[in-house]
Amino acid sequence: MKKWLIPVGIIVVLIVIIGFWAVGIQNNALTKNQGVAKSWGDVNTSYQRRNDLIGNLVKTVEGAANFEKGTLTAVTEARAKATSVQIDPSNITPEQLAEFNKAQSGVSSALSRLLVSVENYPTLKTNENFLKLQDELASTENTIQTARVRFNEKVEEYNNYVLRFPNSMFLGKYKEKAYFDAAEGADKPVDVNFNIK
Repeated sequence: MKKWLIPVGIIVVLIVIIGFWAVGIQNNALTKNQGVAKSWGDVNTSYQRRNDLIGNLVKTVEGAANFEKGTLTAVTEARAKATSVQIDPSNITPEQLAEFNKAQSGVSSALSRLLVSVENYPTLKTNENFLKLQDELASTENTIQTARVRFNEKVEEYNNYVLRFPNSMFLGKYKEKAYFDAAEGADKPVDVNFNIK
C-alpha cells in the first residue's frame, strides 16, 4: 500500500465529516427558523381572533340607542389600521415589530375607550351577547400575550443558535430576528380614576 494514500484518506474523511456537520447546522437553523415562522403565525392568529371579535362587539354596541359614534369609529379605524400592517416572519426587523406593536396598541386603546363608555349604558351592560363578547375578548387578550411570549422564546432559541460560534460561520444567510417589546408607555403606571358621585 502506498504511504501517500493514508494522509489523502484522512483528509477525505475529515472533509466528509465537516460537510455532514455543516449540513446538520444548516438543517437545525432551518428547523429553528420554521419554529419562529410558526410562532409568528400563532401570534397573527390570536390578533385575527381579536379583530373578528371586535367586529362582532361593534355590531352589538351599534344596536344600543344613542351610543357614541365617535368611539365606534375609532375602534373600527384602529382595527383596519392594525390589519393593514403585514410582517414577513422570515425577515422580522425591530422597526417592523415596532410598527405592528403600535398598530395593535391603537386597537387596545380604542377598545378600552369603548368598554369604558359602555358603563353609561345599563341596558348594554346587561346584554348577554355583549357580556359574552367581553369575556371572549378578555380570553383572547390572554391568548395574545401567551403567543407573544412563545414567539419571543422561539426567537431567543433561533438567535442563540445562528449567532453562536462556530454555527455563525456556516449560517451567513440567517440573520438575527427581533423580539416583541412592550408597547410604548407600558412602563408607566396606569391612572385609575373612579368617577363615583
